[in-house]
This record gives sequence, C-alpha cells and structure tokens, in this order.
Amino acid sequence: MLDKLEPGKRYMFLDHPALDNEEMKTVGHIGYENVAMDRQGVTDLFTSPKVKQALKDKNIDLISYNDLTKELPRAEASKALDKAFGNYLRAVKKADQDLHSIMILQHGKVVKEQWLGEGDRHTPHILNSVSKTFTATAIGFAVAEGKLKVTDKVISFFPDQLPAEVSPYLKELEIRHLLTMSSGHDVDPTALVRQEGNEKADWVKIFLSAPLVHKPGTYFVYNSLGTYMLSAIIQKVTGEKVINYLYPRLFRPLGIVGATWEESPQGINCGGWGLYLKTEDLAKMGQFFLQKGKWNDKQLLLESWIEEATTSKIASLPAGMRPENLKMKPKDSDWLQGYGYQMWRCRHNAVRADGANGQYIIILPEQDAVIAMTANIGDMQAEINLIWKYILPALR
Repeated sequence: MLDKLEPGKRYMFLDHPALDNEEMKTVGHIGYENVAMDRQGVTDLFTSPKVKQALKDKNIDLISYNDLTKELPRAEASKALDKAFGNYLRAVKKADQDLHSIMILQHGKVVKEQWLGEGDRHTPHILNSVSKTFTATAIGFAVAEGKLKVTDKVISFFPDQLPAEVSPYLKELEIRHLLTMSSGHDVDPTALVRQEGNEKADWVKIFLSAPLVHKPGTYFVYNSLGTYMLSAIIQKVTGEKVINYLYPRLFRPLGIVGATWEESPQGINCGGWGLYLKTEDLAKMGQFFLQKGKWNDKQLLLESWIEEATTSKIASLPAGMRPENLKMKPKDSDWLQGYGYQMWRCRHNAVRADGANGQYIIILPEQDAVIAMTANIGDMQAEINLIWKYILPALR
C-alpha cells in the first residue's frame, strides 16, 4: 500500500486504534465481542518498529489530525525567493549561526520552511522572551472582556503582598507601564528571583519591593519580572493560569497544541519567559497579528488592541543597556526603533516578538509577510541582519 502513495500528497487513514483496557472491554455487540483486542491490534500495527521503519525508509511523515485540519496552507515560492533563500542559508552557515528553524509566510501561506540542527517541526522549542507577546495578548483578551483596564493600578491586585511602605511611584504604577517596560525601575529586578535563598520566595513581593527610581511611563528598562506581574494579574482576575486562559481564546482557534509554560514557586506562569511552542505556532501568531486579530474570518481579538500593541509607546534600548552607555545608532539597530506592548518595532516598518538566543516572530505589513525563527544564536542583530539582506528584498 505504501508504494502507491504519491509524493507531495497527504492521506488520511480511517481506522480506530485503541487500547485493550477496562474501558474498551465494555464496548462491543453481538458478532463483534472482541473489540478491545481488535483495536489494540490496530494500535500495535501503527506503532510497531517494522511500520515505523517502513515509513522512515519511504520518507513518509506521520502527522496529527490537528496538523491535517489546522496547519497553515502552503504555496510555491517565487523564483526570487527561492534564490534568496538558498543564499540566505549559505550565509547562515558561513556565519556559523546555529539556526534551528525558519518559516516564511506571504499572503497567508507558507512559502519557505527549513529545520536545521536541533530544530524539529514537531517538537516545541524554548521561546525565552517571545513568551512576553503571548502574555500581553492575554491582557488584551482580558481588556476586551471587561476584566481589567490598562490604566488599572498594579497594587490594587495585590493588597496582601505590598511592602510596608508603598512609595508614590509604586502607587502610580499601572498595567500599561508593565506592558511598555516603563515601570520605573532603574535596573531590571528579574535577577532577584534567581538569587540564592529566593528559590521559594514570592515573586510578586520581590517585584513590588524593588525600588522605583523613575516616574512610571518615563524610563525604559527591559523587565521580565514586570511581565510576570502581568501573568499574575491575569491569574488574579480570571482564576486561570495564562496558558489555560489563552487556550480557548487563542491556541485552540489557531490550532496550537502541546504548549507548555514554566511556573513560579507560586504556580503562576512565568509570563516573560518559559513558553514552549513549535515553529509553525509562532508563524500562526505572527499571521494572527498581521490579520489584526482575525482568524478564519472571525475577529478573536479587537483590532484596536493589535494596533495599540504594535505601535511604539516609548523609546527602547537593548536589554541591559543604559542610555548613557549607548553608542549604536538607530539606523544600525533593531533595538532602537521603539517598544509597544511587549513587542519591538523594527527597521523596515516591521514589528517583532523576540527571545534570547535567536527566537523571532517578525511581522512585515508592507510585504504581507511573517517570518518565524528558532535558534541558539547569541548575536541576534547579526541574525536579523541576514534576513534584511537576503530575504526582505525577495518579498517585495
């Protein structure tokens, strides 16, 4: 049968694998009493080493029903993109960049995809700070549902976790300041939760106790613990962890399955990091933003929220960089284009989610394109520079 399958096509095998267990032994009818044993045989067949090896030998890829029904559509790339993509991959190799995956969408269809090194299309990848964009999107859903406002005071959600003395700036701190990395901290307090002795400490208390030196909304400091606070707020107002809150509103409609998210000692998703998704999931998220919150002709999230999230709200700096030490110029850096709601503006009128060591969702409205990438690349400016040099011109 396998010899009759045509390359490039997809097939659905209609059968009913199951397990020979107590539940299945209750199933049956006259003339077909051994249903459980029979269905276990189908399971054994599909999972047998012999069948797995036969599929591998014929380069046949088994996919889930979710992949079959909810994966992104594919299309032929232009000749220009074909050539540019080859040149790009050679440049990646020459630069010794440890790229794990790249997926390029244009006009809503996947036109190029490649997995390298540790990359695997079926395996969720660490996203690091790309997680932040998903947390901010949860805030967007909560705003749309009337559960909170971006002008709500942060301390109002945590009356029992406040420091003995609440400073004037802490009283002024609002959700929108957390979204825009402008909480007023002079340095990122995230390292405090990783200090020896704080393994079981309350992360909310640590954040609220860190001194605010600047008036909220006036000073940009990249702040992952601030995003954790957004996650904690979602859990407060919805009773659900961010990952669970997003599942029916975002993940299920987009066909994102198998997501996992690390948690604090208090059982709250880390928010600013710790989410694991597949490359195609990132591409879907980018397309969701490109379509301004619409998916399959249904408006899942308000278009106005997408506009707010992707518009620059404050001048940005690379993580850990202080204004007085800045030497690079905006024309040379994608970290100096402004910051929205847990998203960076880029050169070329693009916007992105990014995470340490080379994780990207790049949204290109003028090209009607999205680029999703996973990697282990320390120099992320060098990584995105190759996209601008080779891929961007071919998308025009």
